[in-house]
Amino acid sequence: MNRLNRFEHHRYVGLRLNMKVYDCDNQSQFDQLNNKIGDSDYLGLNLIQSFSPDSVDEAKNRGFKPA
Repeated sequence: MNRLNRFEHHRYVGLRLNMKVYDCDNQSQFDQLNNKIGDSDYLGLNLIQSFSPDSVDEAKNRGFKPA
């Protein structure tokens, strides 16, 4: 199971640059997210978002689309 630093307890992580939500338990989606993030400080720029409850439906309610 792969997770981003500071988002270890969140399965679904959204990237505000493209308004897409990524499933960190899906290896291909996690790889896409890592490629987009790279070495950028998106966390410091507040461009990464988690959801509560941690579900794709909650991400959709906030305007994100599945990757």
